[in-house]
Amino acid sequence: MALAAGAVATALPAAADAARSRSSPRYLRPPGAWPEKEFLSRCINCGQCGEVCPNRCIKYFGIENGWESIDTPYITPREKACILCMKCGDVCPTGAIQPVEREMQAILDNVDMGHARVDESLCLSFQGKTCGVCYRACPLPDVAITVGLLEQPHVTDKCVGCGLCERSCIQMPQAIRVFSNRG
Repeated sequence: MALAAGAVATALPAAADAARSRSSPRYLRPPGAWPEKEFLSRCINCGQCGEVCPNRCIKYFGIENGWESIDTPYITPREKACILCMKCGDVCPTGAIQPVEREMQAILDNVDMGHARVDESLCLSFQGKTCGVCYRACPLPDVAITVGLLEQPHVTDKCVGCGLCERSCIQMPQAIRVFSNRG
């Protein structure tokens, strides 16, 4: 019995090292989350943010992102994006996810989940076919994303990174992707 416990104690750090050596998955933290180091120091892994999320986009890490991230909330926009309801910050007991009013200026001032980037070589609108799906999915149209000729999307510096554009993109692989601003 003691031998088995010793093997498990030895295997767990090895598994964590292996997980850390793989490239970390592309993910976003919920809206209102502090920068990564501060967020990790505040999050108590209570799960309340995911319970209150009406879109059910918040998931929790296992070991795949390293020990420090276990049971912390994250969003994978291609699977399910954030609708900016801002309920997660209202229930966070430690302030790891700060409360933000569900009002455009408050969201623009306080939400920094990431930033969308368009791959023009994949985007249908840049290939002469009108699309505009990402623009219509954006909760901040004409603010975070604008469209040009043939509905070519142009992401502005006001993009908060909710991921709805990525989630809605009809291209495979998607022509618009959100990359985290974690720091």
